[in-house]
Amino acid sequence: MSRRVIVITGASSGLGEEMARQFAALGYDLGLCARRLDRLATLRDELLTAQPDSKVEIAPLDVTDDAAVQAVFEGFHSSFGRLDRVIVNAGSGSGAALGTGGQTANRTTAMTNFVGALTQCEHALAIFRAQKCGHLVLISSFSALRGMRRSMTTYAASKAGVAALAEGLRSERIPGVDISLICPGYIRSEMNAAAADRTKFMVDTEPGVAAMVRAIEARKTTAYVPRWPWVPLAVAIKLLPLSIVRKLT
Repeated sequence: MSRRVIVITGASSGLGEEMARQFAALGYDLGLCARRLDRLATLRDELLTAQPDSKVEIAPLDVTDDAAVQAVFEGFHSSFGRLDRVIVNAGSGSGAALGTGGQTANRTTAMTNFVGALTQCEHALAIFRAQKCGHLVLISSFSALRGMRRSMTTYAASKAGVAALAEGLRSERIPGVDISLICPGYIRSEMNAAAADRTKFMVDTEPGVAAMVRAIEARKTTAYVPRWPWVPLAVAIKLLPLSIVRKLT
């Protein structure tokens, strides 16, 4: 049997980079894309050294460019012959309180996290529908569960949009296609490095991503990862009044 193939966007750093390492170790071939091609090339060399029998393709990609997303996904499909899973991971965490002059940062986050995710779903599902099979994984965030304040407002809203997108697609019940929504808690990455040391419940990248990979491999419909403390917190935060949520974020 041919090896299974995963496409990971935003694979040049953070959670995407570590997912590439862990999925390569599980025996997958990989199509990796991100804006920083030099970092992807370094990662590809690392993966091929560790897993010389694997196939790793890389491509530069800005997920807000619709034509580029289509070209990259179709290029990977042509190169590998099929795509078994696409992980919609590319994201931005920049932001500012609305009305304080941070419109550019907020717009970048909204366009990358939601419009970019929509574009990736569009072109991944076109391939999956034609194949009559596939696994679409959307990386959201625990912050999608409630509105967040200040610099987190746009980020949380964009990730809530991703969660709604996943639910809508799952409701469609596309034949042969599984939809997974992964909502990480605080996992150390470049995006949150500045606040990592003062953030409660922060876990290191490797074990945090391992929890994500387990949930993805199990094809969970929705997963809060790592399970502790995020599964019980997910139940609680939906019920807490905004006055308390404000103090937690």
